[in-house]
Amino acid sequence: MSNFQSVVLGGGCFWCTETVFKQLRGVVSVVPGYAGGAKINPIYEDVCTGDTGHAEVIKIDFDSEHISFETLLEVFFSVHNPTTLNAQGHDIGTQYRSVIFFNNPEQEKIARAKIAQLTTEEIYADPIVTQIVPLIKFYEAEEYHHDYFAKNPDQTYCQLVINPKLKKFKEKWMKLIKN
Repeated sequence: MSNFQSVVLGGGCFWCTETVFKQLRGVVSVVPGYAGGAKINPIYEDVCTGDTGHAEVIKIDFDSEHISFETLLEVFFSVHNPTTLNAQGHDIGTQYRSVIFFNNPEQEKIARAKIAQLTTEEIYADPIVTQIVPLIKFYEAEEYHHDYFAKNPDQTYCQLVINPKLKKFKEKWMKLIKN
C-alpha cells in the first residue's frame, strides 16, 4: 500500500499557503492552482475576477508515513482564518475562500471531525465557514506563481503578508519543519 496521498486546500492567497506547506517534513510537493469553479482551464486573471467560481488553492502531495492528513489540517487551520467568508485579510472574494477539496471518503471524514473538534474546543470566536467538498478538477497555476515567495522575497506583499505568516508558522510548528 502506498503512503503517498494528495489533498487540495484553499486558505487565501496561494503564495502564502504554498510557502508554509513546502516547509513541512513529509510534504513531497506543493503546487499552486485553482479548483472548485466551472471554467475549464482558468487563468489567474480570470480567477481574480471572482467570476469563475474557482478558489486559489494548493495541491499537496504528502507521505502519510511522515505526516498525517490530520496534522496537515492542524497546520492549515492555524495559518489562515477559517471564520471569514470569502476573505483572508485584505484578499477578498470567493477565490480566497477557506476550502478543503478531499480526494476520498476518509479525508472527508477526518476534515469534518477536525472542524467539529475545533468548534467544540471553541478555538475560534466565530463559526468556521470552511467548505468541505470533493475535488473534481485541479488546474495548475501559471509558472510565475510557483515558488513566488522564494523568487520575490522583497516584493511588498511578501514582506507585509507572507513574512509575518511564515514567522508565526515557524514558531508554532518548528518540530514539523524540514531540516
